[in-house]
Amino acid sequence: MPRTLPLALLALLPVSLLADPVRDFWFSGAEINRYALDQSRYGGNHPGHAEFIFVTEPFLLDEQVKHERGSGERTAVLKLNALRTFNTGIYSYRTMTSTFKPVDLDEHPHALKSTTSVQDWCGQVFQQINRRDDGWRLRLFSYFQGEGDRDQSLPDAWLEDELWLLVRLDPSRLPEGAFKAIPGALASRFAHRPLQAEAAEGKLFVDSGTSLYALRYPELDRRLEIEFDTDFPHIIRAWKEISPQGTTAAVLEDRIMNSLYWEENRPSDRSKRKALGLEPVSD
Repeated sequence: MPRTLPLALLALLPVSLLADPVRDFWFSGAEINRYALDQSRYGGNHPGHAEFIFVTEPFLLDEQVKHERGSGERTAVLKLNALRTFNTGIYSYRTMTSTFKPVDLDEHPHALKSTTSVQDWCGQVFQQINRRDDGWRLRLFSYFQGEGDRDQSLPDAWLEDELWLLVRLDPSRLPEGAFKAIPGALASRFAHRPLQAEAAEGKLFVDSGTSLYALRYPELDRRLEIEFDTDFPHIIRAWKEISPQGTTAAVLEDRIMNSLYWEENRPSDRSKRKALGLEPVSD
């Protein structure tokens, strides 16, 4: 992906965005953020790190995959790859949630797809949610007997995992008051709770420097708080998840913009991990 706006993506943008800071910022490469993570798990807290990678790409509406060749109706999406790495005692966890939200929020107010994978020394779980006209399709593949493999429909509701992208694109559109929301996939997997639309309450607190979005699930006794810059591009500075299982918190420590990380894949590029506060892999 070149650093200037690709013609293929330019053609997908609505006229209202052609001279917009969204275009200038988001279509110049990837943004990589590293957070210091304090992850709650098994009744204790464990240090780790999280990476949020934001990048735009063309997305096929019917197949709901990245457009690489051929024809098909498509739109420009902002993708968030949210990764967490932490250890619980002797064994390690690796998690990732990828969510694809169209940049044109008027035409596509909801995300089109979100996938989550969890790997630890006990096994792995994979979950995929796809947008449908009347709601969502959920497919879950798990090594736990109580979860098994599932393919089910979910009602029309906000995905918690898409709200992170709405913070970055236009926080004024974040849902407030009472509404239905489908909790974050990772939180649901860690709690081994079936994914379903839950009663939720949202509140946006705007201040001159940083703002806060608070999402609460009264029946789950769970709360998510996202702290971000009030001014565009609304960089996410910190977040906190509070539930009966404990409190998980993360704080932004390093950030790289206009990255072409997919081209920096040679052994000589290992040292560039230091810019994110990550040690290079030893030879």
